[in-house]
Amino acid sequence: MKMLKAIAFYALVAIIVAQAVFPFYYAILTSLKSGQEIFTVNYWPTSFSLANYASVLGTGSFALNILNSLLVATTVVGISLLLGVTAAFALSRIPFKGRGLLLLTILSVSMFPQIAVLAGLFEIVRAFGIYNSPLALIFSYMIFTLPFTVWVLTTFMRDLPVEIEEAAIVDGASPWEIVTRVFLPLMWPAMVTTGLLAFIAAWNEFLFALTFVSNDEQRTVPVAIALLSGSSDFEVPWGLIMAASVIVTVPLIALVLIFQRKIVSGLTAGGVKG
Repeated sequence: MKMLKAIAFYALVAIIVAQAVFPFYYAILTSLKSGQEIFTVNYWPTSFSLANYASVLGTGSFALNILNSLLVATTVVGISLLLGVTAAFALSRIPFKGRGLLLLTILSVSMFPQIAVLAGLFEIVRAFGIYNSPLALIFSYMIFTLPFTVWVLTTFMRDLPVEIEEAAIVDGASPWEIVTRVFLPLMWPAMVTTGLLAFIAAWNEFLFALTFVSNDEQRTVPVAIALLSGSSDFEVPWGLIMAASVIVTVPLIALVLIFQRKIVSGLTAGGVKG
């Protein structure tokens, strides 16, 4: 009976892994093909050509678009973590009236779909004079990265022992010193988790990037990949699109693999008390 349960469990795991990994695996196979080979269905590599990768990176502004995405995503993560840590300290350690309502209000902002706030946000971006610039994307991405960051970091900071903070206060530490020298070293798992999720959200965002930036040199990679399509279904350069998708996905996979232990610690923090 135990053997059957083990077999069923590992079979289910294999199915889930295959379903999750197969699209990326097939994208890699397609990106390595050229010419009419792209339309030949096979599940094992029969040819090896980097022509699609060289074409994507060597023509147009795709390499610059990658740098734009990197700039926007890293800036969003930095601002989100800075504001998130300071807001979490206030919401978890400083008692004031309406603290719970404020936290729920911050979280409720992220519940609105992007299309619902697109028109109003577009008017704000134009009023600030940041249309068609990375600042427009950084400003708009904060709407859905900051609430989640504040919520997770507040929950994590609430679970930190009060005695640590009291000892720092006795030693004459200021609130900023308590946040930077006492809490930050303990909050790395939560910060890595929220920072990585914010990075992925900003890296993959499409609607705001398509709306607030119209210059090819200022676009981010999701929009750049969408614009690789031809004018008709018969002209779609699938090899280039698959190569571009692989290039964009590999950095995210690398980040997850590097920080996987801290991600698990951050996601499970506060789940068990004892």
